[in-house]
Amino acid sequence: MNKKSEESYKSIGEVAEILSLINSKTGSLSTHTIRFWEKEFKQIKPKIFAGKRRYYDNQTIEILKKIKFLLKDRGMTIKGVKKVLLSEDSKLDETTNISINTKKILKTKLNKILKIVKDLKK
Repeated sequence: MNKKSEESYKSIGEVAEILSLINSKTGSLSTHTIRFWEKEFKQIKPKIFAGKRRYYDNQTIEILKKIKFLLKDRGMTIKGVKKVLLSEDSKLDETTNISINTKKILKTKLNKILKIVKDLKK
Protein backbone atom coordinates (compact mmCIF):
# COMPACT_ATOMS: atom_id res chain seq x y z
CA MET A 1 0.00 0.00 0.00
CA ASN A 2 1.49 3.35 -1.05
CA LYS A 3 1.35 6.30 1.31
CA LYS A 4 -0.10 9.46 -0.17
CA SER A 5 2.46 11.84 -1.59
CA GLU A 6 3.26 14.86 0.59
CA GLU A 7 2.28 17.00 -2.41
CA SER A 8 -1.14 15.46 -2.89
CA TYR A 9 -4.38 17.04 -1.77
CA LYS A 10 -5.73 16.02 1.62
CA SER A 11 -9.36 15.41 2.52
CA ILE A 12 -11.01 17.47 5.24
CA GLY A 13 -10.75 14.48 7.58
CA GLU A 14 -7.03 14.13 6.94
CA VAL A 15 -6.54 17.86 7.56
CA ALA A 16 -8.52 17.68 10.82
CA GLU A 17 -6.20 14.84 11.86
CA ILE A 18 -3.06 16.81 10.87
CA LEU A 19 -4.31 19.77 12.93
CA SER A 20 -5.37 17.53 15.84
CA LEU A 21 -8.88 18.94 15.72
CA ILE A 22 -10.59 16.32 17.84
CA ASN A 23 -13.86 16.72 19.72
CA SER A 24 -12.94 16.14 23.37
CA LYS A 25 -16.40 14.74 24.20
CA THR A 26 -16.83 12.27 21.34
CA GLY A 27 -13.22 11.72 20.27
CA SER A 28 -14.23 12.23 16.64
CA LEU A 29 -12.54 14.60 14.18
CA SER A 30 -13.91 18.16 14.22
CA THR A 31 -14.18 18.78 10.49
CA HIS A 32 -16.92 21.36 11.17
CA THR A 33 -14.23 23.64 12.64
CA ILE A 34 -12.40 23.70 9.30
CA ARG A 35 -15.65 24.41 7.42
CA PHE A 36 -16.35 27.27 9.85
CA TRP A 37 -12.86 28.70 9.32
CA GLU A 38 -13.42 28.52 5.55
CA LYS A 39 -16.36 30.90 5.96
CA GLU A 40 -14.39 33.25 8.22
CA PHE A 41 -11.02 33.38 6.42
CA LYS A 42 -10.90 34.09 2.70
CA GLN A 43 -7.37 32.63 2.53
CA ILE A 44 -8.76 29.11 2.89
CA LYS A 45 -9.77 27.90 -0.54
CA PRO A 46 -10.18 24.14 -0.77
CA LYS A 47 -10.51 22.47 -4.13
CA ILE A 48 -13.93 20.95 -4.53
CA PHE A 49 -14.00 17.96 -6.85
CA ALA A 50 -16.70 15.50 -7.83
CA GLY A 51 -19.06 14.63 -5.04
CA LYS A 52 -18.64 18.09 -3.48
CA ARG A 53 -15.78 16.85 -1.28
CA ARG A 54 -13.21 19.35 -0.08
CA TYR A 55 -9.51 18.82 -0.73
CA TYR A 56 -6.70 20.96 0.66
CA ASP A 57 -3.21 21.61 -0.70
CA ASN A 58 -0.13 22.05 1.51
CA GLN A 59 -0.25 25.87 1.31
CA THR A 60 -3.83 25.91 2.60
CA ILE A 61 -2.93 23.42 5.34
CA GLU A 62 -0.12 25.75 6.47
CA ILE A 63 -2.61 28.64 6.66
CA LEU A 64 -4.95 26.44 8.70
CA LYS A 65 -2.06 25.57 11.05
CA LYS A 66 -1.36 29.28 11.54
CA ILE A 67 -5.05 30.01 12.20
CA LYS A 68 -5.25 27.19 14.73
CA PHE A 69 -2.05 28.35 16.46
CA LEU A 70 -3.23 31.96 16.72
CA LEU A 71 -6.75 31.05 17.87
CA LYS A 72 -6.06 28.11 20.17
CA ASP A 73 -2.49 28.62 21.43
CA ARG A 74 -2.27 32.41 21.41
CA GLY A 75 -5.92 32.98 22.37
CA MET A 76 -6.50 35.56 19.65
CA THR A 77 -9.95 36.47 18.40
CA ILE A 78 -11.11 35.71 14.86
CA LYS A 79 -10.93 39.44 14.13
CA GLY A 80 -7.34 39.55 15.40
CA VAL A 81 -6.31 36.54 13.32
CA LYS A 82 -7.88 38.14 10.23
CA LYS A 83 -5.71 41.22 10.80
CA VAL A 84 -2.58 39.07 11.12
CA LEU A 85 -3.37 37.16 7.94
CA LEU A 86 -4.17 40.33 6.02
CA SER A 87 -1.03 42.13 7.16
CA GLU A 88 1.83 41.46 4.75
CA ASP A 89 4.47 42.33 7.35
CA SER A 90 3.14 40.06 10.08
CA LYS A 91 4.09 36.63 8.80
CA LEU A 92 5.05 34.51 11.79
CA ASP A 93 8.58 33.26 12.08
CA GLU A 94 8.21 29.54 12.83
CA THR A 95 11.18 29.40 15.18
CA THR A 96 10.33 32.29 17.50
CA ASN A 97 6.65 33.00 16.85
CA ILE A 98 7.47 36.72 16.69
CA SER A 99 6.24 38.65 13.68
CA ILE A 100 8.77 40.00 11.20
CA ASN A 101 7.41 43.49 11.85
CA THR A 102 8.05 43.13 15.59
CA LYS A 103 11.61 41.96 14.88
CA LYS A 104 12.24 45.09 12.77
CA ILE A 105 10.97 47.34 15.57
CA LEU A 106 13.12 45.55 18.18
CA LYS A 107 16.21 45.78 15.95
CA THR A 108 15.68 49.52 15.44
CA LYS A 109 15.29 50.09 19.19
CA LEU A 110 18.35 47.97 19.96
CA ASN A 111 20.43 49.97 17.47
CA LYS A 112 19.32 53.23 19.14
CA ILE A 113 20.31 51.85 22.56
CA LEU A 114 23.72 50.75 21.21
CA LYS A 115 24.29 54.24 19.79
CA ILE A 116 23.44 55.84 23.15
CA VAL A 117 25.85 53.46 24.96
CA LYS A 118 28.64 54.28 22.46
CA ASP A 119 27.98 58.01 22.91
CA LEU A 120 28.12 57.64 26.70
CA LYS A 121 31.47 55.86 26.50
CA LYS A 122 32.98 58.78 24.54
